[in-house]
Amino acid sequence: MSVLEMKVPSPGESISEVEIAQWLVSEGEYVEKDQAIAEIDSDKATLELPAEKSGTISLKAEEGDAVAVGSVVCLIDTSAERPADFQSKNDTSDATIPEAPISRKESQSVASPSQTTYATGVPSIAAAKIMAEKGITASEIIATGKDGRITKQDVLEGIAHGFESAADLQSGETRNQKRVKMSMMRRKIAERLVAVKKETAMLTTFNEIDMKPIMDIRKKYKEAFAEHHDVNLGFMSFFTKACTQALSEFPSVNGQIDGKEMILYDYADIGIAVSSPKGLMVPVVRNADEMSMAEIEREIKRLAIKARDGKITPDEMSGGTFTITNGGVFGSMLSTPIINPPQSAILGMHNIIERPVAIKGKVVIRPIMYLALSYDHRIIDGKESVSFLVKVKELLEDPESMMAGSKEPLKDLLGM
Repeated sequence: MSVLEMKVPSPGESISEVEIAQWLVSEGEYVEKDQAIAEIDSDKATLELPAEKSGTISLKAEEGDAVAVGSVVCLIDTSAERPADFQSKNDTSDATIPEAPISRKESQSVASPSQTTYATGVPSIAAAKIMAEKGITASEIIATGKDGRITKQDVLEGIAHGFESAADLQSGETRNQKRVKMSMMRRKIAERLVAVKKETAMLTTFNEIDMKPIMDIRKKYKEAFAEHHDVNLGFMSFFTKACTQALSEFPSVNGQIDGKEMILYDYADIGIAVSSPKGLMVPVVRNADEMSMAEIEREIKRLAIKARDGKITPDEMSGGTFTITNGGVFGSMLSTPIINPPQSAILGMHNIIERPVAIKGKVVIRPIMYLALSYDHRIIDGKESVSFLVKVKELLEDPESMMAGSKEPLKDLLGM
C-alpha cells in the first residue's frame, strides 16, 4: 500500500495556522487528483485544498479543528483502484457564474445547482451530526456548499433564522440557546477592529451628496455602456474614480503610519468592502487611479464573485491604501466606518433617499446620500479630511469635472 500524506499548504506570509472549515469528501471516499477535498479558513480568506493524487482518503482532522501550516490533515491511499462507478467531480464545463454578488436571502432561489450532482443535498460530517441531534431533514436546509452540499454553517443559519426542528416541536421547547464557534476569519476581524479603536485617534467627518447628476448619467448611458463594455455601470466606479483623484490632492489620506514615519503612496490601491458568507472581506482594486470606469467595474465584479464563492486569495485582500464601504446596500442611513489597518482612512457610502433641499433659494426634492470619512487624526488633520470629502462631493456632483480639459468629458469618462 502506498500512502500519501496531505499537508496544509501555507496560504500566505505570516499565516501559521488555519482551520478546517469543511470537508468536501467523506471518510473512505475515492478522490481524484486536483479534486477539492476541503475548505480551509485562514484569518484572511477561505481556500480550497486539492487532492495531490488519486486514491482513497482517510481524514485525520475534524471540521472546526485549528491545524498548523504543514501538518498532516488526511492520508490518500494511492494504490487504491478507481471504482467502476466513480464519477469525476473535476468537470466544471457546465458551471455558470452569476453576474453579481447575492445575499443569503437572495440565494434561496439559486442555491441549488441547475443539475443534480453527487453532492446535492448531502450534508458534511459536522452538518450531519447537528441534523441528527436536532431531527432536521435535508429538505429544511438551504444548501450553499460546493455542488449543493449542506455545510455546518447552513444548518446553524437555518436554526438561527427561525425554523424549529422536529425534536423541538415534539418536546414543546422553543427557548433554546446555542454556542457557535467563531471562524478564524471572524476572530481575526474582531481583533483588528478592537485594535483600531485602541491604537488610532479615529475621527469621522460627514457630508452629503446630491446623486441626481450620477443617476441621470446612469439612466441615459446605462444600456450603451453595458453594450460597449460588456459590464454594468454602477455607482462604485464613480466613487472609486472620485476618490482616486481626491487622494492625489490629499496624499496623507492615502498614507499610513509606520513607527515614527509616514508612508505616502503615489498610487491608489482601493479596498472595496464586500459581504460574503464568511463575513466582511475587503478585496483590493490595484492601481485604481490608472483604471477606466469599465475596468474598475470589471475588477470589482470579479473580486466580489470570488469573495462570495470563497475563492478570494490573501494576496487579493492585502496591500490596500484606502477603503470604500457601502452600507447603503443594506439600508444604512448613516454610520461611522472603522478604519481598515494599516490604512489611515475609509469612506462610508449610505442609502440614497429623496430629501427636501434648498437650491438657489427654492426647496426641491433630490436623491441625497450621506457620506462618512473616518480617519486617523495622528496622520490626517481636520482640514485635510474635510477638504478631501468636499473634493469627493464636488467631483460626484459634477462628474464631467473628473475629465477636466477634455472636449467630450462625459464620453471620455465613460470610455465611449
